[in-house]
Amino acid sequence: MRTKSLLKIAGVSLLTAVVLAGCGSKSSDSGAKKQSANWMVAANINTMDVSKMTDLISSQNVNATNEGLLKMTTGNAVVPGVAKNYTVSKDGKTWTFNLRHSKWNDGTPVTAKDFVYSWQRTVNPKTASQYAYIFTNIENADKINAGKLSPSKLGAKAEGDYKLVVHLIKPQSYFKFMVSQSYYFPEEISKVKKYGSSYGTDAQKNGYNGPFVLKGWNGTNDTWKLVKNPKYWNAKAIKLDTLNMQAIKDPNTALNGYQSGKLDFTALSGTQVKQYKNDKNYHVYKQASIYYLEMNEKKFPMFKNRNIRKAFSLAIDKKQLANKVLADGSQAPKGFVADDMSQRNGKDFADQSYVKSAVAYNLNEAKKYWAKGLKETGKKSVNLTLLSDDTDVAKRSTEFVQSQLTKLPGVKITNQNVPYKTRLSRSASGQFDLVITAWNADYPDPSNFLDILTSKNSYNNGKWSNAKYDALVKKSESTDAANESARWNDMVQAEKVLMNDQGIVPLYQPAISTLMKPKIHGVQFFPTAPQWDWSKITVK
Repeated sequence: MRTKSLLKIAGVSLLTAVVLAGCGSKSSDSGAKKQSANWMVAANINTMDVSKMTDLISSQNVNATNEGLLKMTTGNAVVPGVAKNYTVSKDGKTWTFNLRHSKWNDGTPVTAKDFVYSWQRTVNPKTASQYAYIFTNIENADKINAGKLSPSKLGAKAEGDYKLVVHLIKPQSYFKFMVSQSYYFPEEISKVKKYGSSYGTDAQKNGYNGPFVLKGWNGTNDTWKLVKNPKYWNAKAIKLDTLNMQAIKDPNTALNGYQSGKLDFTALSGTQVKQYKNDKNYHVYKQASIYYLEMNEKKFPMFKNRNIRKAFSLAIDKKQLANKVLADGSQAPKGFVADDMSQRNGKDFADQSYVKSAVAYNLNEAKKYWAKGLKETGKKSVNLTLLSDDTDVAKRSTEFVQSQLTKLPGVKITNQNVPYKTRLSRSASGQFDLVITAWNADYPDPSNFLDILTSKNSYNNGKWSNAKYDALVKKSESTDAANESARWNDMVQAEKVLMNDQGIVPLYQPAISTLMKPKIHGVQFFPTAPQWDWSKITVK
């Protein structure tokens, strides 16, 4: 998922600050101690429309207020959500989910029809969902999205109110992870039809079936609340009563809140990490995410030249960016797929697909590739704009990349740091020369990264295209889908093709460095999903 650029952030948004803080207050009517928390993020909500969201901030809030068939938990496992159990046919292509009797926040039952409606809406080309591709393995999804079939032909059927049967084109072992993600969540049919094009644009124009209900978000403001949902099927397990949310871009503001006792949990920037890394309350959480540089090949055909792309990559010192500029626990990348995310037979995917030259730094070699690329494209110089978010981390990243690339003769870079929503919109519409974006894994499989850079994927904003890469990704999802060893090898080779061709420039793998006071208990960071186990979090 796009993050802040990532956090997915490229979600793409740069989600660089996730702050959880808490305090207790007494209820006036029962005398019971209410549990509340103040949670800060680096950007505001873009949309609460499940079929249209693409970024991590929106997804985090949707995951707090809604729930899918299954839920991600620690150890890359899934547990029951709206579905109390499920079965998979022997051929791996038919998944049957048996739903519990849960409700929307208005008391209306959550049924299998709500899931079918949501999925049909997402693949309907009229919705223009960027996540329609994620449904490609469900029967007829691609034909529907291409406008060749009615959405009613999607291979997901409600058999009564509480049984959902899904027919896949081919076996997909990680489908259980996919249905735990926000793009597979149900949508309350009556709400979508009532609000039409304004559905999901503010707190009231939505339905909620998860632990919390969204309050006070008008569509543009930077503060809102997540209030415990008494209609949630597992409400008894949720200890928190209120989450006071605030979008704050400046890490110094967050740290000041922590130091003054107003916050119990804060994310730290690089300069702050140096000061607090030995503090007993310091914690760092590695993310299954990659920030990367996309070059707009459609707008600037010169970027179709591999030597130009290779020159840009070699000119950027990724280790210095991660260790010196960010200095927040982030690390230099091994490739496009994050490491410590996917393993097979004890071997990490990022290690097996590692192409050292694709993430190396060598300015002298960069200048040689640059000179060769200029000769091949007939260019002598170039003026480019580098787009990214307006957060502190994003600004430091763009300044560093600008300083590195302008060491190539004839290169002029102008930085353009804009609000998160603006950056998302411009990236999606191709209104950029260069953009620093990010992808955060939703589920622990390399395909989560590799799929988005295939030629026709809506998230491939730079329009890089490689037939061999496309063929390998397709093979992993078709011919070799049921052969885990062959499928793994296909993906390893695809990553190597991407990196050798320098389709994008991986910049760094982020981490969240935090200070958290002992009064907050049970906070878990799932590196591959924007989800929290809300039943574990308490404030004392």
